[in-house]
Amino acid sequence: MTYLVLLLRLRGEFSAILGRIGPSSITNFELRFLESDMYDLRGKVALVTGAAGKEGLGRAIALRLAQEGADLAVNDLGRAESRRGSLDDVVAAIEALGQSALAVYADVTIADQVERMVADTVDHFGRIDILVNNAGAPAGKDRVPVVELEESAWDLVQNVNVKGSFLCSRAAARALIAQGQGGRIINISSQAGKQGVPRYAAYCASKFAVIGFTQALAHELGAHGINVNAICPGLLATERIDDMAAALAPAGISPAAQREAMIEGAIDRAVLGRMATVEDIADMAAFLASDQSAFLTGLSLSVTGGASMD
Repeated sequence: MTYLVLLLRLRGEFSAILGRIGPSSITNFELRFLESDMYDLRGKVALVTGAAGKEGLGRAIALRLAQEGADLAVNDLGRAESRRGSLDDVVAAIEALGQSALAVYADVTIADQVERMVADTVDHFGRIDILVNNAGAPAGKDRVPVVELEESAWDLVQNVNVKGSFLCSRAAARALIAQGQGGRIINISSQAGKQGVPRYAAYCASKFAVIGFTQALAHELGAHGINVNAICPGLLATERIDDMAAALAPAGISPAAQREAMIEGAIDRAVLGRMATVEDIADMAAFLASDQSAFLTGLSLSVTGGASMD
């Protein structure tokens, strides 16, 4: 009966069928499932960092959470629009979905700005329920062999990817604990946080650190009903791939050609025969933000179409 009920629900025919067969034919679990949306986030407030990119993962996650009924605080560095996009556009897109949205500008590597960002979110919405640590350092000077890696490039990646996740998680966790109603923290790691990649040493180190941080924080916050998990995507066709291709292109190979080679390689590695999209990752974020993931914490979940199976 369970699979039939799921199919009927997806077809939007459940109410009519239930009237004919009667509720006694359906288990309590099935009724509870059918009476709610799968990822119902109505009444929840989420903060997503690094959300301005026109084709970026942060924007996709914010819009996906809004589709599930969450109100959003969206963060990025500043107001100036660039090829990356602007938070004003993201706010407008969220509001078009019928949800409230707030742009909060902050550098996630600066503690005072992070504390203010979380405080502004709580002041505006009255609460915070979900944090998505998506802000990431731009690819560039760090994508070189270790013997050529500059200290400043190493520091930038660690500051944004690791320190930023720490500062945002600390501020959000304090607010969640004070509220006393549980919550969710979702960190964006990477497959490069599970397996080292040449010329990605700084990035790999930062994403391995995010996974360790996720596990430690899950232990610390479990007693407060706060779940902490990480998502580990593979290569995504966002605006960041252009910077990566420019940094990694060998002599005589154009960034455009390098970009295509990277995309083809990602497709070849995926068992499911395609490259991951930002929507694939956003779907996982919606699941982890929802009550459907209530008994999951401390996990680092690969979303790679089978390119990795750990």
